[in-house]
Amino acid sequence: MSATTDTKQLRVQAIRWQAQGICSYELVDPEGHALEPFEAGSHVDLHLPGDILRSYSLAGDPKDTSHWLLGVLLEPKSRGGSSAMHNKVRVGDLLEVGVARNAFPMASEAKHSILIAGGIGITPLKSMAHALKDAGASFELHYCARSTSHVAFMKELQEVVPQGHLHLHFDGGEPGKGLDIAGLLKLAEPDTHVYYCGPAGFMSTCATASAHWPKDAVHCEHFKAPETKPLDLPDGAFEVHLVKSGEVIQVGPDQTIVRAIELTGRRVSTSCLSGLCGACKVDYVAGEVDHRDFILNDEEKTHCLTVCVSRAKGKTLSLNL
Repeated sequence: MSATTDTKQLRVQAIRWQAQGICSYELVDPEGHALEPFEAGSHVDLHLPGDILRSYSLAGDPKDTSHWLLGVLLEPKSRGGSSAMHNKVRVGDLLEVGVARNAFPMASEAKHSILIAGGIGITPLKSMAHALKDAGASFELHYCARSTSHVAFMKELQEVVPQGHLHLHFDGGEPGKGLDIAGLLKLAEPDTHVYYCGPAGFMSTCATASAHWPKDAVHCEHFKAPETKPLDLPDGAFEVHLVKSGEVIQVGPDQTIVRAIELTGRRVSTSCLSGLCGACKVDYVAGEVDHRDFILNDEEKTHCLTVCVSRAKGKTLSLNL
């Protein structure tokens, strides 16, 4: 697996317990240099012990260049990433970190923003809250969690979100007892934008509740590919033409495009391998694409695809590689 080639080493300056199962990590330049400002909603790739590559949202103030802040939940069924962060990464460690990339940008024209976080989904929304406060913009933040002990970054949120606009919703592990998301989003207010991020069930509920809103007024980011999306590659084989090299690659019914390319000795930048991060986005010049990602907008789908999950609807695809 490879990520974007533009990486740098950052030192873990601090690790703090934020909530049950959640720790925050402050990353700084080892020489004390300022880090690049980033856009609210951005994430970075981390190279972790055990040759693991994972993407995590930046949760800090976008204009604060002294450090980058991450929040990581220890997943009960961790595939290695959150376990490595919690059990192997220590203060003082140097980590290889990619550039900040934003697949969850904010709309500049919004007169009011509704931020809805489910659990660890608070991380990108916290950075948005910082940006909205700095801009003097109108917004409200709804934070859905199991209990008070599951709320991360509480002190910072109270300082950033205007008084009366931070709403905590606890369900005790029973989603039906938490925030009435359908009620919250019942009316699609003009010039209002909605942003949501969280676990799969929460994402599905938010999507249903906001289905009647204008499409360009609703924004979300998945941490995991929804289970309802088929990723078992049931379709047949096809050919991929690499336009720049002239090479033709066969993609088997049980292969991803990126895997077929890598078997020829070539490398393609990847990270999540689930169609969530956009690291492997590639332009295509011919062919019909079966888009299976969760990140490209309608305009992008007319000319590019994610080679980690997308397939050809026909027998051939021509990529700008």
